[in-house]
Amino acid sequence: MPDVTGAATLRTEAAPFRQTEGGGPEVFSFTLDNGLDVVVVPDRRVPVVTHMIWYRNGSADDPVGQSGIAHFLEHLMFKGTNRHPAGEFSQVVSALGGQENAFTSFDYTAYFQRVAREHLETMMGFEADRMTGLVLDEAVVGPERDVVLEERRMRVETDPAAQLSEAMAAALFVHHPYGTPIIGWMHEIEGLNREHALTYYRRFYTPENAILVVAGDVAPDEVRRLAEDSYGRVTPFGERPLRRRPREPEPRAARHLAVADPKVEQPTLQRLYLVPSSRTGDGRDSAALELLAEMLGGGPTSYFYRKLVMERGLAVNAGAWYMGSSIDDTRFSVYAVPGQGISLEDLEDAVDATLKAIPAEALDADSLERAKTRLVAETIYSTDSQSSLARIYGSALAIGETIEEVRRWPADIEAVTKDDLARVAERFLVPPRSVTGYLCKTAA
Repeated sequence: MPDVTGAATLRTEAAPFRQTEGGGPEVFSFTLDNGLDVVVVPDRRVPVVTHMIWYRNGSADDPVGQSGIAHFLEHLMFKGTNRHPAGEFSQVVSALGGQENAFTSFDYTAYFQRVAREHLETMMGFEADRMTGLVLDEAVVGPERDVVLEERRMRVETDPAAQLSEAMAAALFVHHPYGTPIIGWMHEIEGLNREHALTYYRRFYTPENAILVVAGDVAPDEVRRLAEDSYGRVTPFGERPLRRRPREPEPRAARHLAVADPKVEQPTLQRLYLVPSSRTGDGRDSAALELLAEMLGGGPTSYFYRKLVMERGLAVNAGAWYMGSSIDDTRFSVYAVPGQGISLEDLEDAVDATLKAIPAEALDADSLERAKTRLVAETIYSTDSQSSLARIYGSALAIGETIEEVRRWPADIEAVTKDDLARVAERFLVPPRSVTGYLCKTAA
């Protein structure tokens, strides 16, 4: 396990900053001697910084039989180190008037604080310390496991919509761990213990497996100095851990399932398709799917909403989304909420007919340009938020994208053509790649 007390050898000549050119804010990057990647996004409008540490591991990296361990360890990371007892880090952030949080996704886990700029060094010290010094007593592991179990009960076991989402993901990903919920399966969470957590911690929580992102009122050379004095003292494990994941097989059969429960207030039709992600797609596949989701379901002017809600009155809501930022093949979703007296079966027929008409009806030049404008504008607006900037770059690098690819994304969207959209719709939005789910209300 890395040791924060063993100082890494510092460069006699510091590696140069990489300043990425192009549109958007300035971005600087460098790598410490111990392998920690660092990204700096200066934003001097207010004397505040957002400090984020991203680890290249998420729930899809959970060992077989230990689903939920990445999320469980995220909870345990707040239980103290040899230097700082449980709760001290959070108390300091609060006392400084800052904000903090953490989250686990399929492909990464991240921890962040937002504080006044003069407290950046303090945040780095605390975060570097728990990269290596985590102390897990049995007295805290069991109660925190109970917290996670209760979280699952509240979010999933009592929520029919969440149960449907889990079942659909499990049916879509028959072999890949994206079909396992991030929080884990209940029976496997119950078996998680201290050794599971420590083994996972030692494997993934190393500097060469982490990305530090600092956005705010800072200079790159200042961030380098502070990072070398804190994170730079963490001894590396030696090499970045390999992510061993099975590849999802090519789907051959359309799947249907339903969750029926008296607690359901509004029936819903959902559908998932297995599609390429930004990391697995060929050429413009991912950008085209991103734009297609916007055209089909990006609000009240979208194709689905116009056809199913406004023109035919079959639904009270309809939309689409695409989870493109993933390491492996991912999901594209369409959904609709039936109007009064409309069955889910009739609504599904209408959705199928609407999908078949995409090349002929949905891809006119005006709709295409409006969708491009909305998508690019949303991205530009999001960069006005310091925390959003940090999240954009951190999440992208954590799945293997580069800073250049992030900054090129608006141009990639602009380059998508009508033919690209028709091609991905006809290739990927087909029954064999789909899982359709009904959320139904039953009598009590």
